Amino acid sequence: MDVQKLSNRDKKKQALKFIILFGLVSALGDITYEGARSVQGPYLAFLGASAGVIGLISGLGEFLAYAVRLVSGYFVDKTDKPWSMAIIGYGMLIAVPLLALADHWQLAAVFVFLERTGKALRSPAKDVMLSHATKQVGTGMGFGIHEAIDQIGGIIGPLFFTVALAINNDYKMGYTLMWIPALLTVAVLLTARWKVPEPALLEDCAETQKDKPSGMSKLPRMFGVYSLFIFFSVLGFANFTLISYHLIYRGIVAQGFIPILYAIAMAVDAVVALIAGKLYDRVGFGFLIILPILTLPIVFLGFSFHYEYVLVGVVLWGAVMAMHESIMRAGIADLIPKDGRGRAYGVFNTIYGLSWLIGSALMGYLYESSISSIFVFALVAEIIAMVVFLRFKRDLQGAARGVLR
Repeated sequence: MDVQKLSNRDKKKQALKFIILFGLVSALGDITYEGARSVQGPYLAFLGASAGVIGLISGLGEFLAYAVRLVSGYFVDKTDKPWSMAIIGYGMLIAVPLLALADHWQLAAVFVFLERTGKALRSPAKDVMLSHATKQVGTGMGFGIHEAIDQIGGIIGPLFFTVALAINNDYKMGYTLMWIPALLTVAVLLTARWKVPEPALLEDCAETQKDKPSGMSKLPRMFGVYSLFIFFSVLGFANFTLISYHLIYRGIVAQGFIPILYAIAMAVDAVVALIAGKLYDRVGFGFLIILPILTLPIVFLGFSFHYEYVLVGVVLWGAVMAMHESIMRAGIADLIPKDGRGRAYGVFNTIYGLSWLIGSALMGYLYESSISSIFVFALVAEIIAMVVFLRFKRDLQGAARGVLR
């Protein structure tokens, strides 16, 4: 189909179809790797890893998942071939079912890092292609729709492991089942490539965001402040892998219940993504202040010794993750013009991943000495995030008045 010949109304419909189709790709991918992540902490502990090692592996894995995007994002902009990088990245999902072959935590860590690297390769390409389509329906809503569909897989994946653990208490059976969604992901991705070979054409003639100040895309300093705000917001965001380790280590829940908790978080993620996306399109960047406000209570609730508090913490964790995956990415689409978004998403996600690495590693270390020290660490990080956000808001207001150049 020649997108350029479509009317604006038909182009909007085509953009929505693309978002939904790519949401299905992401959902199948999530069945694969989110299922694995739901029991990653307990599985690494089963293979002999300590809390510190688990925190480090989780943090380093997330760092790879974002730092490598600096290179892959540059490649997308330089070559204008997002589909190639997306196909390679999604193909690396086979590292998940290969975890069934691990007999010690060191080999499992290698497969974790391979899967995270694959995510780093495909994500800038995916985000860039989606950013073009979301301009037709609203960036917040577009990324929200994608995230909501995505999280259907985030719910199903952990339930696979719930069944495997219920049947014979076997992690390896769950990982072996992941061959099915991993291969289906690539098949649907190739279908999307056939249906919409040039997503960039969807952005042409789209309406400009109402709250986007004139000249915003020429303000690299504002992009830097935005990224700094994200850095500190994510720094105090507790990783589910470490939270799940806490729940098993302290005997708060049975190991078979961990995937169910993760599925609950993913269900919350799916619902909140749509709500947050809609609110972002209405309110604008100011809505992002909710990130540090909701992030801070997670450490107090997630690392408590009461099941009821933990459940609330898991719900909040899913809500914040939804905002990470929807309105954070939408913000980049509104700050940066389309010909530079690959690099922008790469830089942004490198900073995001570095923050997650530092935060996860430190929380894992602090957990072994004193849980209360994690609370202090998160409190300081989120207060700084709020201060930086106020600076970002002032820059936005200055840009709207034409003060910044």
